[in-house]
This record gives sequence, structure tokens and C-alpha cells, in this order.
Amino acid sequence: MSIKSSELILNPDGSVYHLNLKPENISDTIIFVGDQDRVEKITKHFESIEFSTQKREFKTQTGYYKDRRITVISTGIGPDNIDIVLNELDALVNIDLKTRQPKTELTSLNIIRIGTSGSLQSDIPVDAFLMSTHGLDVNGMLHFYQIDGISNPEIEDAFIQHTNWDKNKARPIIINNSQYLQKYFESDKIYQGMTGTAGGFYGPQGRVLRLPLHDANLNSKLDNFNYKEFRITNFEMETSVIYGLSKLLGHEALSLNAIIANRATGDFSKDPKKTVEKLILYALERIVNI
Repeated sequence: MSIKSSELILNPDGSVYHLNLKPENISDTIIFVGDQDRVEKITKHFESIEFSTQKREFKTQTGYYKDRRITVISTGIGPDNIDIVLNELDALVNIDLKTRQPKTELTSLNIIRIGTSGSLQSDIPVDAFLMSTHGLDVNGMLHFYQIDGISNPEIEDAFIQHTNWDKNKARPIIINNSQYLQKYFESDKIYQGMTGTAGGFYGPQGRVLRLPLHDANLNSKLDNFNYKEFRITNFEMETSVIYGLSKLLGHEALSLNAIIANRATGDFSKDPKKTVEKLILYALERIVNI
């Protein structure tokens, strides 16, 4: 049975609804950035750009870095936007958009997030690079999918007990990164750790302006969580959902973070743009070897 028009929405030109893309517009290697202005900070290093488009916050450019065809796309902020981007990218490669039928032979994309993040640990300094070994999902979006088989119940149970997690909140989920991609990016220049993914920037990440928090001690509980070799190193708003949906859809995903703030020490980078630029070059030089 074909997928209904209300479920897979296409534009009049046949492109997917939000991203405004057709299958031929993308590579099988895709870089995610949050900020649409960061797309060109990456593609300025390309030898050539063959395609560009933008709809809403979703800006896409595809071109060549050295001899590697790469697509760069801005996702915007948060788990809900990742839900849109990953499902529509998967549709481009794994659904026949004319017949609206899933393909019998599926394509696996390589997805690398290059983002900014704040460290929760004093020993991971501002301006460092961090690779997310796991995504800790505390926003609840993944619970709308069948997630059996992609989580880590033993670590999740330890986290729930350690934080005295409120039963009215969605159960935390911990998802592994792509071991296939990790081997191309690990080095003595990049830290590794578990990345927490929140559903918001202020209250969900423990920031207080005028509204009191439900659990004012949550950040300190995150800071000192240790279970076997696992600890939570940083907080942001996309990684766990990228990991979770990629696992479910059969794609490889890795999140790289430029640490521009340290919540434990109160430090903020004096030149965050320079740090992000260094991480971009670090990532591009490794992508060509995948």
C-alpha cells in the first residue's frame, strides 16, 4: 500500500515538504548544523557547490570537498526539527516518491553533526572538541516511536535512580553512536562522553531567569552521575534524537561538539567562531576518509 499524501507531503515540484529537496540533491554523506548561517561556513571550504536551496530554517548546500560529495543542511534547534529533517532525508533515499512505496533496497546515510555545546565537567575546557559516544534523551520525543532494541536499560535505570527521576516525565533513553563513524573521528585531539539532549534551552537545561525549576538540583545530579565508565559530559538539544532516529532508520550518525561554555566553571569562549572553524576543518579532513 502506498503512503498517503497526508503522511508524506510533497511540494508541487515533487520535493519533500519541509526541506524542499529531491533525491538527486543530496549526497550519502550529510553534515548537520543547527544555524543556517553555519552552512556556508562549511561550504566555503568546498572546491565547488552544485546545489543550494532554503525553506524556512532548513538551508541545504551540496558540493565537493576534495573528491568527496557532501551535503550540508541546517536543522534549526531542537528535537522536533530533527524529527522533520531525518524523516524527510530518509524518505529521499528509501521511499520511491513517485509510487510512494518504500524501496526494497535501502540506503544508509552517514550523518555527522557539527554543533556547539556547553560542558558539564570542569575537566573538559572551553574551546575543546567533544565526540558524543552516547546520547542521553531527556526530552521524550523518541517515545513516539518503537524504540525497543536501541536503548540501554541498565544505564538508564542507574540514571533514573541517581537523579530520582520524576515519574511524570518521559523515561530517559540512552542511545549509542555509530561505532563505524567513531573510528574515523577519534583522536587525542577530541574528548569523548555522553551528551544530554534537552527539549529546551532554559528550564530543561537548568537555567533560571524568572521561572523556578521543578528540580533545581538536576544539573548537579547530571554532573556527578557515574556508572561504570559512563558520565554525562555536555548538554545540547539534538544529539540523542539524531542517534535514535538514525538507529531506527538504519543510518550511521555521529555528533561532534565545539565546547563554547563550561557550566561547571562559568567560563565562556572568548572566540567561539574560531573554535567552531577549527572543528569544521577537523571534521572535513576525516570525512574524506570515510
